[in-house]
This record gives sequence, C-alpha cells and structure tokens, in this order.
Amino acid sequence: MTDGNTPPKPYPANPILIVDDEEDVLQSYKMTLRLSGINNFTLFSDSRKVMELLSRSRHSAVVLDLSMPHVTGLELLNCIREKHPGTPVIVVTGSNSVPTAVECMKQGAHDYMVKPVEDSRFITGLKNVIEIFELRNENNALRQSMLAPQIKNLDAFSSIVTTSNAMLAIFGYIEAIAEGAKPVLVTGESGTGKELVARAVHAVSGRTGKFVPVNVGGLDDTVFSDTLFGHRKGAFTGADAERRGLVEEASGGTLFLDEIGTLDITSQTKLLRLLQENEYYPIGSDVVKTARAAVIAATNADLQARMKAGDFRNDLYFRLLTHHIHIPPLRERREDLPALLDHFLAQASGASAKARPAVPPGMLSLLCQYEFPGNVRELGALLFDLAARCRSDALDLTHLIEYIARQTGRNPGDLTVEAANQCTIPYHGEFPKLREVEDFLICEAMAKAGGNQYRAAEMLGVAQSTLWRRFKK
Repeated sequence: MTDGNTPPKPYPANPILIVDDEEDVLQSYKMTLRLSGINNFTLFSDSRKVMELLSRSRHSAVVLDLSMPHVTGLELLNCIREKHPGTPVIVVTGSNSVPTAVECMKQGAHDYMVKPVEDSRFITGLKNVIEIFELRNENNALRQSMLAPQIKNLDAFSSIVTTSNAMLAIFGYIEAIAEGAKPVLVTGESGTGKELVARAVHAVSGRTGKFVPVNVGGLDDTVFSDTLFGHRKGAFTGADAERRGLVEEASGGTLFLDEIGTLDITSQTKLLRLLQENEYYPIGSDVVKTARAAVIAATNADLQARMKAGDFRNDLYFRLLTHHIHIPPLRERREDLPALLDHFLAQASGASAKARPAVPPGMLSLLCQYEFPGNVRELGALLFDLAARCRSDALDLTHLIEYIARQTGRNPGDLTVEAANQCTIPYHGEFPKLREVEDFLICEAMAKAGGNQYRAAEMLGVAQSTLWRRFKK
C-alpha cells in the first residue's frame, strides 16, 4: 500500500514480457506474478509480434513457451539474442527433453523450466534474471559515470554544500545506482551528512513514495519490530488498535535506517529477511506482507570490526554492501571550507535577522589547522556561535582561537592570527596535485577578499573573467 493516491512504483522498473499461445496459461502467470509482488508485466499470445514489441521498449526479462504456432520459442530466442543481447530469456515448456534444454542454453537462455512449474521455482528464477538485468544496467551506468562524470540531477544534491572532487564523484555514483532497488550502505564519521546523502539517493531515484527516516540505534528487538513492521490489534498488552509500521509507511519510497551498526542480532536477522525476500510479518500476525520500499542504511561504526567481534551478521553486512557510499571526513576535503563558511554564515544571519558578518583575514587558515572531529555538523555549530557572539561588522577570531585551543589542548599563542595568515597548504598522505594547490589558493584568496571576486583576482594576479571561468568550471 502507498500513502494517499500514490500508485505503487512498478516492479521491476522495465516490464517482463510473457509469451504463450494459451490464454489460460497467461492468466495463471498473471495471478502468480501479482501475488509475488511483481506488477510490471505484459502478456502476449501472438509470437509473430514479439520482436516488434521488443524493438519499441526495453524489457527486464522475456518468458517464452517453446511450442507456439507461427514463430516457435526457439526461433524467438535466436532473434532476441541477435537483436537484444542484453535481455535475459527464460524458456518454459512442456518438453522434458535434455537435448532441447541444452540447445536452448546454447542459444542464450538464462533458465529452462519444464511445465508444470511450481510458483516458487518460477518466481525465484524470474527474480534472478531480473537482478542480473538490473545489475548489468547499473554497471553500465556506473561505467558511463566514470567516463563522463557530469551531474545531471543538480537539484537533488542542492542541500549538500561542496566543491570537493571526492563528493562530486559520489554524486556521479548515486546517479548510477539510485534507480535500482538494491540496498545502499552509507558510511562515514558522525556529522559528515549521511542522511543528506540518503535523501539525495531518494531524490535521484524518482520514487514517488515518501522518504521515511528512523534511528534504529539502541532499539531492542520488540521496539524495532513494532516500529518497522507494525502490529495487529491485541498483539500485546496495550495494542488497542492495528498499527502499520514504517516499512509500509515508506511503500513506494525509501526507508532510511540510521545507526544500523548498533542493531541487535535478533533484529539483524529480521532485517536480513526483509532485504532478501522483501517480506515481513507484523507483530501478532502470521500473514506475510510484501515490502515495496527501497532500503538505505547508515552507520559511523566499523562494521567489519563488529563482525569479527560477533556483533554483526556477515550475511547482513554483505547484503547491505550491494552499493556502498563512504563519505570522507571534512579534514580530507578542506577545499569545502570556503563554501561551507559562506553557507553557514548566510544561514546564521538569516536566523538572527542580523547583518552578515565579514570574514576576517586568516580565518580560513585557522579553520584549516583544526581537524573537526564532528565534521560539517561541528563546523556549522561553531560558525553559528561565532556569528551570535559577533558585536561588529566582522567575526572575532579570538573566539575561534579559544575554541580550537580548548578542543585540541594546544596553546592559544600557537594559533595567532599572524600564524594563521601564513598560507600553509594542508595535505594528507600523497603530495598535493597542482590542481589541488590552485584550488586552495583560489579559496584562500576568496576568503581574504571577503568573497569579492575582483579583489581575489587581483591577489592571484589573474583577470576576474579568468577566475569566474574557473568557478564555473
């Protein structure tokens, strides 16, 4: 079910084509598919028009009967292999002939089933070939994003303030994977913006349902099950009415599970079933429900260490790891500091209705000397506090120096404005590339010029148009 009048998102994203000349067989397929949660399919009885249909639209899979008038299933299989080699084909036939099965597999069939086929066998085989099709498409999209990493959905990432190449690469990866239905694991230190990234994945996916976030950290199994799966009336003391869980609330959309690393083992087992089978049981019910929400999980914990300690299931870890987004900490993308500085000061002035304070010379270099263990969240809180303390038209660096000294245990005298004004290019690990040095100098000049491009260009010894083109690029 979905909220309001929003129709469920088609599964799979591209339709399945089922070809059989017997109408009662097609109707049986229809019932089996719908009961299993597959709602995007086309039933076709005329084998002569199959290739024309395939040429007009993309399909996730084709199910073929072998014995059909006009054009046989084997002939269609050969044509599909030649014209649409990326489309998986399942052959379903009444012939239990080993040579026929071998010939079909030689001609490119992904599976061969003999009628009558058990529903569970048919659905499992069908979902397997759909998964192959979707993974192949995701890999192709990912390869294209690596070759041409232009961001197409800029609006989806508008809440993430960055100029970092590492973050832009993450945006390209999100665009490559977001339309699939596989789980996504987002990792990163506290304060790096994991929920913002999860919301961006949801926005790019095009899912019509809601984005439903829930912090599962520290929940015991009963609360976890009730929160996600809901309960029937009378399931336990106090269950006076039926309650639907957040899995159903997120139907057609995205369920975001934050702090997944602290989930207990019993709850992990239930989550694994949800991810593997797209099925769950509300508390007090023996009727299985089908989940129609994409799942994104996030954690700042070291899941591999937790697996070694026996606190996290290996199978759940690798199921979540289908798509993995790791957000680098702020100390590894200091080139974002100028943009974040501008963003948070604009927010602070808007919230307080005060004039926006100017950025004094040396402030950016001071910020570069601090590791920011709380990452972007800590930077935002710090800048709001500095703006609130401001009693002139420019920020007072004294408070910033005191903050850094207090957090690091350093002597405030080692963090003077004069020391900060000595432009030091920070780098970690590899020696910085020339482009990174240029980026740093441009950011430094913009900070010292108070955001004035003309003055920054003068300081850098380039024309303002050159600096403008660089920003645009």
